[in-house]
Amino acid sequence: MSHIAAPVESALPADWRSALLLGRIDLGDGPTPVLVRDGQVFDMSGVAPTVSALVAGGDFDTTAGRPLGALETLALSAATDAPARLLSPIDLQCVKAAGVTFAVSAIERVIEERARGDASKAAEVRGRLESRIGGSVRLVVPGSEEAAALKQALIDDGMWSQYLEVAIGPDAEIFTKSPTLSTVGWGGPIGIRSDSTWNNPEPEVVLLVDAQGTVVGATLGNDVNLRDFEGRSALLLSKAKDNNASCSIGPFIRLFDDGFTLDDVRASEVTLKIEGEDGYVLDGHSSMREISRDPEDLVVQAMSEHHYPDGFVLFLGTLFAPTKDRDEPGRGFTHKMGDVVSISNPKLGSLVNRVTTSRDAPAWTLGISGLMNNLARRGLLDA
Repeated sequence: MSHIAAPVESALPADWRSALLLGRIDLGDGPTPVLVRDGQVFDMSGVAPTVSALVAGGDFDTTAGRPLGALETLALSAATDAPARLLSPIDLQCVKAAGVTFAVSAIERVIEERARGDASKAAEVRGRLESRIGGSVRLVVPGSEEAAALKQALIDDGMWSQYLEVAIGPDAEIFTKSPTLSTVGWGGPIGIRSDSTWNNPEPEVVLLVDAQGTVVGATLGNDVNLRDFEGRSALLLSKAKDNNASCSIGPFIRLFDDGFTLDDVRASEVTLKIEGEDGYVLDGHSSMREISRDPEDLVVQAMSEHHYPDGFVLFLGTLFAPTKDRDEPGRGFTHKMGDVVSISNPKLGSLVNRVTTSRDAPAWTLGISGLMNNLARRGLLDA
């Protein structure tokens, strides 16, 4: 499965030359944390050997790094044999995700549950559910008295669901999306289980959070979802979410500064384009202004009790509801191999990946022990 061949510069934020970007590259000797400031790339491995350690130290002073030159001169690529390879921008952080954080996603999850993962039944269930609750979920504040009243009404009507519980109840759905070090970066193949027949991308804003629970930056992510698996049973969430190459993040993390803050995240608009080899094109859109829970509240709920010494990233959920038919009327959308998925935001750039199966995607082989051995050989563990 081919990697995306476009230059990395085409995927950067519109104002990338004035942004402070954090990422990882491999120049042939192993993963290296880098900062991009004023368009120049700095190897920060002499300051901290990993992205997680760099964030923990809070030292984003590029004068302490080793200059690598202008970003466009590095000719970064996603190809595994590239002399300068762009990797996923995170390493030892836990990969967490918040689910059902938008009203539309709540409705779609209930549809999956009621249809038991059968796409052909989804349209019928969608119409019945929307006629019953419509905009009620959009208007209600999670955990409020109004939310409790709506819950009781839906229970009485036989329409209650565990997905509505996390949509409007006091507790958000927070789950572990992917193991540490397993995420795919910009340009790499993204994987879907070969035995899934109903699936879709989930374009999301992703927060980078340090060990103390402070949000330090944001990026884009694709929280791939297998609607047939999760629709059959919520207990299949791990099979629906955690598979080889099933989580992409990138291209870089944009660190917060005077020109980019959490308020920019709250106001962000995320666009999605899916381009199939069969000529199919789907355009989607997700507005963070419509999220049901504030990003900081989701971080607090994800933080638990001092549980992430290397920090974590948090997918914030999506408004995108893939209901446009692709082949047969009423069956909605599902991926085909070779689809190119582009997730974009002017301040965060574009995350682009080509769809393959988890079986055919490059195997994930560099785990924590492998990374530690690599850093030791490079003499970086005392940095």
